[in-house]
Amino acid sequence: MVSLRSISILFVTSAFLAGGASVWLWTQSTANWRNHQSAAYVAGITLYGALQNGTAPPQGVMLEALPATEQAFAADGQFRQISGATSASRLTIIPISADITPQRIGTPLLLAILSPDIIYNIADLPNRAGQTAAETTGAVTRKLASFCSDPIVLAKMGDRAWVRVNGLDVWGCDASPADRRLLAALVAILAIATLVTTALNLSSDFTAFAYQLRNRRRVGGPTRYAATGPQELREIVTAVNSYLEVERDQLSSRAAVLSGVSHDLGTPATRLRLRAALIDDPELRQKFENDIDSMTGIIESVLTYTNAEMNSEAPRKLSLTSLIEAIVADYQDVGRPVTLGQNNDVIVQAGRSIFLTRQGQGVVPSDHNIIVSARPVSLQRAITNLIENALKYGRRAHILVEVTAETATVVIEDEGTQTSAHEIETLMAPFKRGENTTTIDGHGLGLTIVATIAKQHGGSLTFEDSSRGVAAKLEIQRS
Repeated sequence: MVSLRSISILFVTSAFLAGGASVWLWTQSTANWRNHQSAAYVAGITLYGALQNGTAPPQGVMLEALPATEQAFAADGQFRQISGATSASRLTIIPISADITPQRIGTPLLLAILSPDIIYNIADLPNRAGQTAAETTGAVTRKLASFCSDPIVLAKMGDRAWVRVNGLDVWGCDASPADRRLLAALVAILAIATLVTTALNLSSDFTAFAYQLRNRRRVGGPTRYAATGPQELREIVTAVNSYLEVERDQLSSRAAVLSGVSHDLGTPATRLRLRAALIDDPELRQKFENDIDSMTGIIESVLTYTNAEMNSEAPRKLSLTSLIEAIVADYQDVGRPVTLGQNNDVIVQAGRSIFLTRQGQGVVPSDHNIIVSARPVSLQRAITNLIENALKYGRRAHILVEVTAETATVVIEDEGTQTSAHEIETLMAPFKRGENTTTIDGHGLGLTIVATIAKQHGGSLTFEDSSRGVAAKLEIQRS
């Protein structure tokens, strides 16, 4: 089990090691190449002196006179006819002016370089005041050492014969040091990618757990979370699991107590009803019966609210269209003024196409079944509560379903109510009732139960003023 502290120490250590390795590889390769080019520069200076004065060439460089036939080719400028060259060889001619001093005038040097794939750019060769011909020759050999080409180098000093300069041991491909700068950059990139990926994975573990915890009351939410990730996250998950177990136990105990109270009150309530029936005064008898009904109704409402909080019903796929049609049919069978409107067409996002830069849209006809993942009994209770409220505080209830690809919203609109949407939203707290409801049966838990069920389905309960009255909107996630 790895902790964030251990991971942080490992990250810092790895970053220093990877950074140090990258810097060492980069600086070592740069220094090796600089030394390689400096050696080639010094060899070029010595080479000029050997060509001019006939002294020994620098170490690793050999001078070889061209045969008579190749001398003729070189004299005519047909350098590609030289042995070792091809018709596709790239030719670079570099004239080097002679040194002119008060004491004497030096000899000019002409270089012909045949490369398999490079024409050397002589425009960027150094050309400062007082620069000697030997220094220019050194700059040329340094340029040869800067590329991996294995060129054929021919030299002609003044009117002398052409000579082949074999210096591959100095400026050839095999003589060049290994360039590990690309490896250094790759090490740095891999180290950064590994550290960033690991950090993002750790962050995603916490983010995923926060998302699960935030939506734990939704349909299909887990009752217990798997302890994964670093040690600190595992400890948090374990603590949350313990808290949820205590919470469930408390809700179960509360439901058990309320269920027991409701059951135990049944017998005395029945006796009270029998005794109230013996009261001769009809008005007093009715008051007794109303009080008894109120007491038992409050207990049943609290029990219903607690059961909704416990979230114990298993979710399943169901047709929201069929459920609402069945509820409306039940009300219409007993003559209640409940109507179901025409559903809107469903607009869904289509997948992206390689031929289109924007996402397309599709339309599902309104007569199509609306499938949702929900708890049928809870959802039916929520819709029924809203219909009952619409019938209590208005003259009739109109039902409409608004659907998108992600959500389904059941809109229940009453007619003729004098209460505004803002006033109704303030009544969603438990046992909160409006001033104009004193003559209407109820215990102030209906909207609270509906709001709880909506949250369990990943949605919400809102109200809007409409032209008829007030529209209650029960939104749920479809999956």
